[in-house]
Amino acid sequence: MATHSSEAPMQNDHWVSQKPFDPQSIEAISPEQEKYYFASQWQLIWWRFKRHRLALICGIFLALMYLSILITEFLAPYALSTRHTDYIYSPPQPVHFIHEGEFVGPFVYGWNYELNMQKLLREYSEDKSQVYPLQFFCKGDPYKFWGLWEADRHLFCAPEGATLFLLGTDRLGRDLLSRITYGARISLTIGLIGISLSFFLGILIGGLAGYYGGWVDSSVQRITEVIRSFPELPLWMALSAILPVTWSPLWVFFGITLILALLDWTGLARAVRSKLLALREEDYCLAAQLMGAKPKRVIGRHLLPGLFSHLIASATLSIPAMILGETALSFLGLGLRPPITSWGVLLNEAQNINVVAIYPWLMFPVLPVIVIILAFNFFGDGLRDAADPYKH
Repeated sequence: MATHSSEAPMQNDHWVSQKPFDPQSIEAISPEQEKYYFASQWQLIWWRFKRHRLALICGIFLALMYLSILITEFLAPYALSTRHTDYIYSPPQPVHFIHEGEFVGPFVYGWNYELNMQKLLREYSEDKSQVYPLQFFCKGDPYKFWGLWEADRHLFCAPEGATLFLLGTDRLGRDLLSRITYGARISLTIGLIGISLSFFLGILIGGLAGYYGGWVDSSVQRITEVIRSFPELPLWMALSAILPVTWSPLWVFFGITLILALLDWTGLARAVRSKLLALREEDYCLAAQLMGAKPKRVIGRHLLPGLFSHLIASATLSIPAMILGETALSFLGLGLRPPITSWGVLLNEAQNINVVAIYPWLMFPVLPVIVIILAFNFFGDGLRDAADPYKH
């Protein structure tokens, strides 16, 4: 006998929204999406750059370094020309915090020396019976702030009767930390001034060659090839040797900057030229020309933004190259000369390997050069990636 199930067949319940139909709902965007879609190019670059942590840290470090050159006299514990004739070739003086089991804060012990007649050297040692706490925002060596007005305030200095040589002294008893601090003003500034001149020449000459082509391009290429055919360092040395010895230190500074800029524009000019040769055939460039835009506007408004990321990378690589160029020339005695103080001038005293072997702290000026070069490279990598429109 057939049996029938008493259970009713299952039915699927469907929920239907009672809200009125909005045909534009599929195109609606969230506030976060709206913020992104309506952001300017600079905002997008900044958001991408912030994700590059190492580049961001290096950028902050470089900003602090360049801000520090505005208050060099205040940051240096001693004036640039201050000599401690009783402490020539003093090694770095350590800073302590605890004395006989008690926290005293940053302080130095008394600094004495004895003549070692067998080695013909001064041997320095600490006198732990004398404790000198460091002073902050204190009065020290007088100086002319930016050469304009007299001042004597320093960030930190040793108390009266004590010495503070954190990086040692040179052959004249001058504090090496103070001289490195003063040298940063010249070494960092020469890169900025040089890159400004180099960029102006590279973008102008490369832009004209790439936009017009023809005989203009051929002439620029031949000039570029001739300049790049010379070995860089010997050419620097030859041009630096031409500078008159009677020039003032300020004119020598601008002369070295001009030499570095005149020899550095060729690489940027070639890059700008090759990029503009491709971009000038784009439709938006042709449209701008048909609307009557002048070549100056077409290049500056429509073409150069297309290679913005490459310009950033070139700048961040050219600045450290110029710093290295000045350092090399000054190290060889063909660049800046005393009384101008730069990192290269300071390294000039470390040419003798025997002196370096006995007084290794004379090589300390090379450390800021290495740190600055690495910071510029990491910073440039982050900026290049952030400004690249094809990377997200």
